[in-house]
Amino acid sequence: MDYSHSQQEVSELENGYDLLKPSNKEVLSGSRTLQNVSSSIMRKKSDPLLVSSVRFQMLRHLLANLQEVILGTKLAVLFPAIPLAIAADFYKFGRPWLFALSLLGLTPLAERVSFLTEQIAYYTGPTVGGLLNATCGNATELIIALFALYQNKIHVLKYSLLGSILSNLLLVLGTSLLCGGLANLKKEQRYDRKQADVNSLLLLLGLLCHILPLMFRYALGEGPFTFHYTLELSRASSIVMLVAYVAYIFFQLKTHRQLFESQEEGEEEEEEKAVIGFWSAFSWLVGMTVIIALLSEYVVGTIEAASDSWGISVSFISIILLPIVGNAAEHAGSIIFAFKNKLDISLGVALGSATQISMFVVPLCVIVGWIMHVHMDLDFSLLETGSLAFTIIITAFTLQDGTSHYMKGVVLFLCYIVISACFWVHKIPQNQITIGKPFSGVFAA
Repeated sequence: MDYSHSQQEVSELENGYDLLKPSNKEVLSGSRTLQNVSSSIMRKKSDPLLVSSVRFQMLRHLLANLQEVILGTKLAVLFPAIPLAIAADFYKFGRPWLFALSLLGLTPLAERVSFLTEQIAYYTGPTVGGLLNATCGNATELIIALFALYQNKIHVLKYSLLGSILSNLLLVLGTSLLCGGLANLKKEQRYDRKQADVNSLLLLLGLLCHILPLMFRYALGEGPFTFHYTLELSRASSIVMLVAYVAYIFFQLKTHRQLFESQEEGEEEEEEKAVIGFWSAFSWLVGMTVIIALLSEYVVGTIEAASDSWGISVSFISIILLPIVGNAAEHAGSIIFAFKNKLDISLGVALGSATQISMFVVPLCVIVGWIMHVHMDLDFSLLETGSLAFTIIITAFTLQDGTSHYMKGVVLFLCYIVISACFWVHKIPQNQITIGKPFSGVFAA
């Protein structure tokens, strides 16, 4: 009986009908029963059908990944902007069009990079996953900053980094507290102050490192020696900031994980699982990072042309528009968690991203500029540093009591509107922006 049964399976396999059997459908879905193992052994007698089955499985796997990665976000409607931007560069369309299409294309890519990082974290565990999130969380801002540094556009670099910090602390956090407060009017929204205090301390340390070069320049006056000493002070301060950020990562992931476990508990309650494989997520992440690098080069190279064509200052585009694109994922995620009355996660997203930019990306750009012999310092000029100082102080006061309501969100959001209006009217003639010279020279007293 067993021999006849085996002969029957071989006959069906050779005639090409084996794919209709339920057991082989299980093989295609990845299940490994004893019957499936025996069927896979029998397939060795029919190589063409085996190759066809493997190809079909690979095709279905690819389509499943496309469904999750490309169509798994509401921002998928913006993906066509990516090939349009490449076509605009190839056919030499107007530079403002290239800038606008590149900016639109970066929006879904920034959100998908965050998604892919989370998928990889399911396989690597919380420690490596946390380090990966710390590295890739602000990948768009970091890549734009490095391209601006490479092209000696120090003003664009500083504007974009400053805008990312302001966006996270005022726009992302402000709208999260506002929406969360309105959605939970009958509930008292509370959060753990300890996590917010740690981020506030790091932001204040970063602010000190920004203020000292500015005060140093005003104390000594303008001159070549002042610029040299300011650059040295900035590089020394950048090393201190990077050491502080490494200590913060160790503090968060090792010695005091309990202060940040509220984020992990909120995610574990929903019992989320990875929807794509590790290597698939890694491959998609590498591919999207390459595309982000390409679009970032377009953005940095055409920002002045877009500013002249649209009549909008470079400072407004760099401080307001670019960070909104780069922080799209953080903004959406923070508001969703605030709606669910999970403010610890919302604060972790907004404050964590701002801390990462201030204490990691900014000093990293100074060190990389040092290696590239580009004069990148921490003197962000009086107006920019003053905006940063008041933003950090207002945010620290807002989060000091461990409770939240919509009025706090209103205040933070209106602060962002006022700063946006300030840089809307803050227009610098192009002939006053000296590429490769100290940024403070643009705003010399």
